Order: sequence, then structure tokens, then C-alpha cells
Amino acid sequence: MPTEPEGEEQIAVWALVADAQQGRAEAFGELYDRYADMVFRYLYHRVSDRQTAEDFTSETFVRALRRIDSLSFQGRDVGAWLVTIARNIVRDHVKSSRFRLEVSTADMRDADRATDGPEDAVLQGLTNEQLLACVAQLNDEQRECIVLRFLQGLSVAETAAAMGKKDGAIKALQHRAVKRLGNLLPEGLR
Repeated sequence: MPTEPEGEEQIAVWALVADAQQGRAEAFGELYDRYADMVFRYLYHRVSDRQTAEDFTSETFVRALRRIDSLSFQGRDVGAWLVTIARNIVRDHVKSSRFRLEVSTADMRDADRATDGPEDAVLQGLTNEQLLACVAQLNDEQRECIVLRFLQGLSVAETAAAMGKKDGAIKALQHRAVKRLGNLLPEGLR
């Protein structure tokens, strides 16, 4: 594992972290701009409610600001740290309200249709609807792994950090989830 950030993007992000730790509000604002959409998408997939996801996104960044001084480079992206905070907020919510999280597909289908041409949107919407219906049938851990890895684009290491597991456990979990998805998907989508 690297002991210092590598690559232009990672170096820039960790420079923003260092500036935010020195009290530069603009630096934290830039971190927010870089990661707010990713955190929102993660939360939206978990809670299936836009308003709740927006509230939890705000809470994620409030907690991140309070804890920014404790953040140090440990070989993972700042996004993984933020997703971990978001994940803990969802857990707190589930514990406090006994709220069962479901994967909502309606808004995701609508978002996909808005970005494609009419013909592509219909085909893509049907494909996404079927895929998301299958993802909804996975157990909670498998679903979270798939969302983090493929919908959020996190690496294995970042997913492991966000889920509080080891890299090997994530690889095995992902393998089982993908295998199960393969069995659940209709023949034409495999």
C-alpha cells in the first residue's frame, strides 16, 4: 500500500484535505464539489428517497467537516472515507427508525431516460429496469457491494474500506453477487 498519494488527481485531493485541515473553507468547499454527487448517489441507492438522501448528504459533509482533522492518507481515496460516513448515517437511521431500505428503480430509470435519445432510452430503460430488479433481490451486503463497485465506481480497496471489510472479502462478495445476478437475469441480458 502506498504511503503517500500518487497520481495527479489523488495529490490534488489530498492537498485540498491538508488545506481544509488548516481551516481554509474554500478547500472543504472544493472537496464538497468533487464528492457530493457521489455521496448523494450512494445514499439515494440506499434510502430510495430523494429528500432523505439530500438530508443525509448534508449530514455526511457536516460530520466530515467535524472530523477533517483526523483524516490522514491510508492508501484510499477521500471518497471512500465519505462513503463510510454516509454508510454510518444510514445505519443510524435504520437502527433508530427500524426502516427497511429498498432499492428504488423508478427514479433511476427516469434519470437514464433523460440522458439518452428516445430509442436508446426505451431500450436502456428496459435493460436497467430488469437489472435493478435483479439487484434488489440480492442480500443487503451483496447489493451494497454492487452499488459501490459498479454504480459508484469505487475500487475494491475503497469498497472494502467503506464496508469495513478486507479486500479479499469484497472480491468474494462481489463474485457471489455477480454470480447470483447472472442466475437472476433473463437469458437475453446475460
